[in-house]
Amino acid sequence: QVQLVESGGGSVQAGGSLRLSCATSGSISTINTMAWYRQAPGKQREMVATLTNGGSTTYQDSVKGRFTLSSDNAKNTVYVQMNSLKPEDTAVYYCAAFTWARNVYWGQGTQVTVSS
Repeated sequence: QVQLVESGGGSVQAGGSLRLSCATSGSISTINTMAWYRQAPGKQREMVATLTNGGSTTYQDSVKGRFTLSSDNAKNTVYVQMNSLKPEDTAVYYCAAFTWARNVYWGQGTQVTVSS
C-alpha cells in the first residue's frame, strides 16, 4: 500500500505561482512513476505531468514551460512548481503513484483556483 497526501493548493490570480506537494508513505519502494493529474468541473481527469524513478519527466502540452516537477527523496515528497498560472489551470489536482505491480494509488486532491 502507498499513501499520498497533497498540499499547497489555493487561490491565485492569473500569472501567479503555486507549488503543490505530494508526500508519500508506505511501500514507497514499489513505486516506479509519480504523476500529477487534474480534474476541472465537468471535465475528465487528465494527466498533467509524470516523473519516473529514473528521473524522466513528461508534461502535458498546455503546461510545458510553466510547470516543473521535482522530488526530495529524503522527504519522500514530489513537487510540482506551477508558474504563469492561467484560469484554465483551475482544477482539483491529484497526486498518483504507479507501482511495478501496476497498481495505482491516489491522493485526496487539492484545489487550485486561478482568477482572471
